[in-house]
Amino acid sequence: MKKKTTKALLWAAVLVFLGVLSNAWGQGRKPTSLAELAAYSGADREQLLAAGAKAEGKVVWYTSLAGGSFKEIIKAFGAKYPGITVETYRGSSKDIMAKVLAETQAKRYLVDSIESTPPVLKAMRDSKLLTPFNALYLAKYPEQSKEKTGKGLFFWASARESYIGLAYNKNSIPPAAVPKSYEDLLKPELKGKLGFATSDTGTRVIAALLKFKGEDFINKLKKQNISLFAISGRALLDLVISGEVGASPTIFRNHALVSIEQGAPVAWVPMEVVPANAGGAALAAYAPHPHAAVLLTDFILGPDGQRILEEFEYGSASKDYGFKRWYPEEGLTTEQYENASTRWDKLLRELGRK
Repeated sequence: MKKKTTKALLWAAVLVFLGVLSNAWGQGRKPTSLAELAAYSGADREQLLAAGAKAEGKVVWYTSLAGGSFKEIIKAFGAKYPGITVETYRGSSKDIMAKVLAETQAKRYLVDSIESTPPVLKAMRDSKLLTPFNALYLAKYPEQSKEKTGKGLFFWASARESYIGLAYNKNSIPPAAVPKSYEDLLKPELKGKLGFATSDTGTRVIAALLKFKGEDFINKLKKQNISLFAISGRALLDLVISGEVGASPTIFRNHALVSIEQGAPVAWVPMEVVPANAGGAALAAYAPHPHAAVLLTDFILGPDGQRILEEFEYGSASKDYGFKRWYPEEGLTTEQYENASTRWDKLLRELGRK
């Protein structure tokens, strides 16, 4: 009888212990590793991340954002979360890729959060340099703006977007001749007045024309005596403003809006499909400051970060601007995108041949 009582008491103790353990790992246990923090969706996510980030003391951010926008992000993040220093490396997308690769090969894990273009982020994903994550506000983002992985997580989400459309000089192009669609680029009144940038903006427009209009349309466009310019879309916009070029469908909306605000005699028109040039926010695979890494990424994708980027005329993936946006790299592997880019560039350069 005594043995049975002792055995029963032991089993009861075991059950109590298992119950306590289950509770600790269920309701009470908080995430600590980078993977756990990146996937955590509890109501106290921001509070948990902020406390951990303050203890870590800093976050290292690599970004390809230009101008003063990334400085304003840092300033606003510091004001909201004091005690966390943001160390920043600003470079081109290719520079960021090379830097992260070199540091990883040397086992020098420095970067926490990354902002760069999707082609580079694809290459980082393929090289296992990114950590899948969720963020507080990603439910508001369209599916095509997020690179999905399993279990409701994402490798990156579009943090800022620039939209490529047609800018025209209002003194050179009469209202009746202003294109409202790609088909309108064939209007006789526009012959000899159209210019294309041979930079990335130009290749993305060619990608859209090829996908939605076909190669025959591109061949028809050659008869319009297109002028090619080996300059950026921003520099080409200056030629449109001066009247040297009548119109160009390879101009970023944000560049045009800034010039319009300054009184330039130009207008910007979206075509039926607007190629988007995006910059995605992602988490580094070996982020040394995990709480701060996730917190900064959340901040960039959240209302505060998006408001700042919109102040610099970037578009937000979470908003509808009244036109259909398209991401040329969507659904393509790194190899497929590289092959497609080569073809787009070839077609673009052939566009200027009479």
